[in-house]
Amino acid sequence: MNSLKLVAVISLISCAVANSQTISPDESIRQLKLGNLRFVEGKSIKPRQNFERIKEVSTGQKPFATIVGCSDSRVPNEIIFDQGLGDLFIVRTAGQVSSYASWGSIEFAEEVLGTKLIVVLGHTACGAVNAAVNLPEVPGHIVTLINAIKPAVEKAKSTQPQDLIDASVRENIKMQVNQLKELEPVLAKRVREGSIKIVGALYHLETGKVEFLEN
Repeated sequence: MNSLKLVAVISLISCAVANSQTISPDESIRQLKLGNLRFVEGKSIKPRQNFERIKEVSTGQKPFATIVGCSDSRVPNEIIFDQGLGDLFIVRTAGQVSSYASWGSIEFAEEVLGTKLIVVLGHTACGAVNAAVNLPEVPGHIVTLINAIKPAVEKAKSTQPQDLIDASVRENIKMQVNQLKELEPVLAKRVREGSIKIVGALYHLETGKVEFLEN
C-alpha cells in the first residue's frame, strides 16, 4: 500500500473512532426491533435527525448496524427502523443481491466504521424474486440479479411450499446470510472470531413489521 493510500485509510479510521460508541450485535438488534416497533405502532420519534446531529456526524460516522437490503422504494431502512443520521450503513440492490462492490462496501463498514451487526433485509412480494420464479427471460443486466436468486428458488421448490414466492424470498435471505458468513478473507474471519453477527430479516409490506429470521 503506497503512502497516500495509507494516509487515506488512517484518516478514515481516525474519523470513525472519533465518533465511536461501541454497541454489541445483540444490543444493535434490540435497537432495531424497538425502532421498528415504534414505526409499526405509529409512534416513531425520528431520533437524531436535527441540525445538531448533522453537525455531529459531519466529521465522521459510526453506524451501529449495516443493512444489506432491497432497493424497493417501499422499504426505506431508516424510516422502518426509526433511526437517524449516521445510525445505519445501507447497501441496497434489487433482491439484496450482493457482488464485489456490495461486498467491499459491507467490509468497509465492518473494518473501518466498526459495525458489528450485518442484517440481510428482504421483503414480502419481492419483484426480483417474483421474476426469478416466473419469468424465463429478462432484459439486459437484470439477468445477473435473477441468476443470483434462482438457486434459492430451486431450493424453495424442493420443499413444495404452499406459497412459492414467500418461500423463495425467505430462502434467498438465508442463502445470502450464509454467503456473507463464508465470505473470505474478512467477514468469514470475523464470524469465526465471534466479533460480528450476520442475521436475516424479512420486512412485511402489509404491516410494516420486520421479522428477524432464525439462522
